[in-house]
Amino acid sequence: MPQAQAEQRLLRLSIAVTILVSLFGVVFGLLSGSMSIVFDGMFAAIDAGMSGLALFVSRLVSRQSDNPRFQFGYWHIEPMVLAFNGGTLMLLCAYAFVNAVASILAGGRHLQFDWAIAYAVIVCIVCFAMLFYERRANRRIGSDFVRLDAQSWLMSAAITSALLVAFAIAWSLEGTRWHHLVPYVDPAVLALLTVVLVFVPIRTVRRALQEILLITPPELDAHVCRVMDAVVARHGFKDYTSYVAKVGRAQFIEIHVEVTPGSGPASLAAADAIRREIADAIGGEGPQRWLTIDFTADPRWL
Repeated sequence: MPQAQAEQRLLRLSIAVTILVSLFGVVFGLLSGSMSIVFDGMFAAIDAGMSGLALFVSRLVSRQSDNPRFQFGYWHIEPMVLAFNGGTLMLLCAYAFVNAVASILAGGRHLQFDWAIAYAVIVCIVCFAMLFYERRANRRIGSDFVRLDAQSWLMSAAITSALLVAFAIAWSLEGTRWHHLVPYVDPAVLALLTVVLVFVPIRTVRRALQEILLITPPELDAHVCRVMDAVVARHGFKDYTSYVAKVGRAQFIEIHVEVTPGSGPASLAAADAIRREIADAIGGEGPQRWLTIDFTADPRWL
C-alpha cells in the first residue's frame, strides 16, 4: 500500500530526528544546568518511543490478517495506540507543570544562558521543520498517526520556543534591578505553556475512545442512510436497517433490507447487482471496508 509505506517512512524519519533531539537536549541541559532542557530531552525520548509504537501498529494494520485469532484484522489496535499516545502526552504535560511549580516554590534555577539559548534556537528550527514537513505530507496521506506525530512536534516546538523566550528575557534582566526574578522566568513560562498544551492531544484521545467504544460516527451513518433511502425508493423495497462503526481506518457497515415477495431480487445475480450498486454508492471500497448486505422478508432479521 503506497499510503501505508509513506506513513511508515514519515514515522521512521520522525523517530530518527526525535532520538537526535533527545540526546541533544540531555547533553545541553546538563551543560547549561537547566532541568527544563533535560525534561525537553526526556520528552523527546518518550515521544520517540510513542512514534516507534505507532510505526509498529501501522505495519500491522496495513497487512492482511491470516491469524485465526484476529479474523477481522488488527484495526482495533490503532485507536488503542492513539488513545495511549495522546494520554501519555497529556500526562507529560501534567508532569512538566508540577515540575515547574515545584521549581518556583524552591526559588527557581540559575542557568548558563549561552548554552541554553544555543540549544533552544537549534531545536526550534528542527521542530518547526518537522512540523511543517509532516503536515504537508499528511495532506496526501491522511494518517491519524502522522497527525498525532505532527502534534507532538508542535508541542515540542512550542515548549522550546517558550524556553527560548524565557532564556532571552532572563538574560536581559541580568544586571538590572529585576535580576532577582531571573531564576523564576524559565519555570513560570514552562508552567504556563503546559497548561495550554495539555489540550492539544485531547481531541485525538476523544476520537480514539469513540472508536474503541464503537460509537457510531454520525457522518458515515448519515451517508449510508442517504444511499439506502435512495435504493429503497428506487427498487420498491419495504424497509431497511443499517449499523455502522469506525475502528481506526477500518469501516464496518452492516445493512439488512426488508423486501416483500414481489419486490425482492428475482435471483442471486439480481441480489448481487443490487449489492454492487449499494457498495459503489457508499464508496471507499478496499481492505479497510467491511460491508455486509442481506435481504429478508422476515422483519425479525432486521
